[in-house]
Amino acid sequence: MLAKLSTRPSVRRRSVRSSVRRRAVTGAAGLALLGAGLTAVGGTEPDLDRFYDQKIKWVACEGTDLPEDLQCGKITVPLDYAKPEKGTLELALARYRATGDPRGSVVLNFGGPGGSGVVGLAHSGKDFMGLTDDYDVVSFDPRGIGRSSPVSCGAEATGRALEATGGEDMSDPRETLAQLREVAAECAEHSGPVLSHIGTVDVARDLDVMRQVLGDGKLNYLGFSYGTRLGAVYAARFPEKVGRFVLDGVDTLTDSLTEQGLAGARGQQRALENFLTWCTEDIACPFGQDARDARRQVVELVDSLDENPVPTDFGFEFTGQDLAGAIGQGLYSKELWPLLQRALAQLMEDGDTRGVEAFATGGVTLPAPQRADDPLVDEEEVPLDNPPAALMAVNCADDPDRPTAERLTRDLARLRTAYEEASPVFGRYRLAQVLMCHGRPRGTDYIREQVKDLDTPKMLLVGTRGDPATPYRWTVETAERLGDAAVVLDNRGEGHTGYGSSECVHRKVDDFLLHGSLPPSGSSCGSEQDDRG
Repeated sequence: MLAKLSTRPSVRRRSVRSSVRRRAVTGAAGLALLGAGLTAVGGTEPDLDRFYDQKIKWVACEGTDLPEDLQCGKITVPLDYAKPEKGTLELALARYRATGDPRGSVVLNFGGPGGSGVVGLAHSGKDFMGLTDDYDVVSFDPRGIGRSSPVSCGAEATGRALEATGGEDMSDPRETLAQLREVAAECAEHSGPVLSHIGTVDVARDLDVMRQVLGDGKLNYLGFSYGTRLGAVYAARFPEKVGRFVLDGVDTLTDSLTEQGLAGARGQQRALENFLTWCTEDIACPFGQDARDARRQVVELVDSLDENPVPTDFGFEFTGQDLAGAIGQGLYSKELWPLLQRALAQLMEDGDTRGVEAFATGGVTLPAPQRADDPLVDEEEVPLDNPPAALMAVNCADDPDRPTAERLTRDLARLRTAYEEASPVFGRYRLAQVLMCHGRPRGTDYIREQVKDLDTPKMLLVGTRGDPATPYRWTVETAERLGDAAVVLDNRGEGHTGYGSSECVHRKVDDFLLHGSLPPSGSSCGSEQDDRG
């Protein structure tokens, strides 16, 4: 899941613009299919020197209401590391310079998969300014995301998948699976060659190129949510290059996509119930003052919008599943709850979808570097469905499970019942995300089989007890899997990830990244009321 963007007072507020329908980029948008003429020697790894030896040209980012000190750049990586002669990709980067002479860089990944690191750094970069005492703070759009050759399934594909898995008539699951295979084919058609090389193993190799190009002997890294999976894969692939690593909102390395979806649905349902309890204590709550009745109203609202979608100003219809996705984003942090309450009130009282649309799309402008010989995708050409399309593509690429059509036909009704019992609001939405792997190639087994028992320096894993997206048990399980290298910090708070909401977590993470000071494994941060000072 995408880590929430911080709303702490120290973060510079940005204007939020309504998202517009952007045209889908067909084929290999932004993909430079330039033969490199590189060959493997004696069966060893291909020669990648030209990628590791490149230089970044940093320029001021261009865009509305962007910080003047944010710089943008790009690097070139192979489309296929096994066959670098097949072509290259350009990856978009952004950074804040260190205030003095930097000891190196710390690279951030804000999660997803499907989240733009450039947007994340532009939107919430001020939360990381303490790190610029010693580091350049860098983030990036991973391959297939944002301006880095964005994948797409087409404007209607995700909606069709949700319709296929969410209908009342489950008498012919074979038709459902046929529709999902059609959607998978549309994703391949719209995305081009990058779709086959979008998994976390590929992104981890991009990270190592980035490390070298940034001039760092070892990678210093802060990953949130899905970014913890990426960090763990990097550490397994390049253990000798691991510097100071922090994984916040720890992802699972072993649960199947089906198990992950159920855990996510349950976590989001608990967060929704907590939100509605809070909301109904306020006279302005659009659901009234009874929390139980409010839960019923939310279910009815989602069902109603699925049956009768609301037209928007941009020519598409806003459905109940769109609303489920938007509410899920708004539940990531209590600091977002007042905004979510107002957005839902706008929708219920005036039929105005703009507030909930902003949650669904992130509502932020994508920064663009000054254009001079820049092959990256223009911001207006980033498909609107890129975040969900990338999320599905990466999760499917990382998951080796591909149940047969016969098994899915047998299990589909049971799965839908299990997901709806986990959450009557988010169940169908999460199930559709899982089922969209049907019709795609089998993913890698590297993560489940190889990412364990790390031989690296100590790394800090932060788990939040009330996290709606990455359950605390995943922190414990992943720490056990990674072995002695893992040091666990127990954040006894609410919300997705801890760095942006807990001063205690923020302080301990910065102490480790800046000074190498690790808390004892198993130590904790209490509620925000207890950890000040």
